[in-house]
Amino acid sequence: MVNNLTEGKPLKLLFLFAVPMVVGNLFQQLYNMVDSMVVGRFVGEDALAAVGSSFPVVFLSVAVASGLSMGCTVVISQFFGAGKIREMKVTVSTALISLGLIGLLIMGMGELISGPLLKLLGTDPDIMADSLIYLKIYFGGAVFLFLYNSLNGIYNALGDSQTPLKFLIVSALTNIVLDLLFVIKFHMGVAGVAWATLIAQGLCAFISFCVLIHRMRRMENEEDARGLKFSFFDKSSAERIAKVGIPSMLQQSIVSLSMMIMQGLVNSYGKVFVAGYTAATKIDTLAMLPNMNFSNAMSSYTAQNMGAGKTERVREGYKASMLMVVAFSLIITLLIYLFGPQLLGLFLEQGEAGSAMSYGLSYMKTVSVFYILMGALFVGTGLLRGAGDMGAFMFSSMVNLFSRVIIAYLLAYFIGESAIWWSIPTGWAIGFVFSYIRVRSGKWMDKRLVD
Repeated sequence: MVNNLTEGKPLKLLFLFAVPMVVGNLFQQLYNMVDSMVVGRFVGEDALAAVGSSFPVVFLSVAVASGLSMGCTVVISQFFGAGKIREMKVTVSTALISLGLIGLLIMGMGELISGPLLKLLGTDPDIMADSLIYLKIYFGGAVFLFLYNSLNGIYNALGDSQTPLKFLIVSALTNIVLDLLFVIKFHMGVAGVAWATLIAQGLCAFISFCVLIHRMRRMENEEDARGLKFSFFDKSSAERIAKVGIPSMLQQSIVSLSMMIMQGLVNSYGKVFVAGYTAATKIDTLAMLPNMNFSNAMSSYTAQNMGAGKTERVREGYKASMLMVVAFSLIITLLIYLFGPQLLGLFLEQGEAGSAMSYGLSYMKTVSVFYILMGALFVGTGLLRGAGDMGAFMFSSMVNLFSRVIIAYLLAYFIGESAIWWSIPTGWAIGFVFSYIRVRSGKWMDKRLVD
């Protein structure tokens, strides 16, 4: 369902747009969560640590895909908001071709660099073999990952967050069934959960592509563009996508690179700590989803309204998103404090001080207090990205990430492993200050990408 975000009350629009995105991403996270739960419960802690050690590399490929797809979302949103349907369709076609080719390239490269990357991260020799198996199979489905992310970005650009949700539900349920079948029935271990993820992602990408093509054919071009020859690949559209997509990709890639650097510090504390950290980050990733999706919703909302020339509505949307951030963050923090041990119990056995469980609880209870700060940062950078103000977007994101890594390694000499989780809210605070100053300045209003 196509949804025009340039009309109506911003709070209601953003809430109804963001909630299906949150639910959809919850199902998407089930890929990794179910992988971890199944291997942790039915294979062992070493297998869980193997999947966890692979995660920063997996996240790098996801970062590249989601960053480039954000370029598609912003440009398509601005064309849609401006009522330029033909140019929007050309941009859709250009995006799918471009990201599909990049996915194939990453698929080939991933097979070659998986081993060296794991060694660079200092992966424990006891779990190296399983980590390598998981990573190579995962990279085998990179083209599906890139196509799905671009398709999801296109739907969001059209204000449709409900259709991707339906696809993700089917895909997540498929992943769960295949995980249990491959690991419990066929005893495939870590390889089983990797194959389950690949098959589920492929199914989701294929169905999503078919539905989008049908929808594009039904959308009529604006009157003065009817009868013009359609171009499946347009250089100017690719350049517009690159203008937003490349900085977003770099930002997301640096997120993953910072995770890799952080993983090196995590690995230095041993495999028990790695297992606790891995389990905690699975819960943390889920807890962050509402704020991350408010940011994505803010990007699409901003882009459509920038295309329509309605910059004051963007300011109204910013305030509405901040209100949602406060409400959802408080609820999630409360849930983590009340049910933290039970949540971690999905992955780990109960344990005393120095156990994987105790490390995981310490991480979750420290970081969750600052979710409001994280949400405020994400909404601000979402606005800047949607407006096309990529310089400010990159700067706010980079100061957050670099300060986090530097602080973690410096504090580790004084307070040990807890420096890892205290560095996270510190980075959020620094990044928020810069994004807030830029949003308040109003300089992003002059960064519109379409005429």
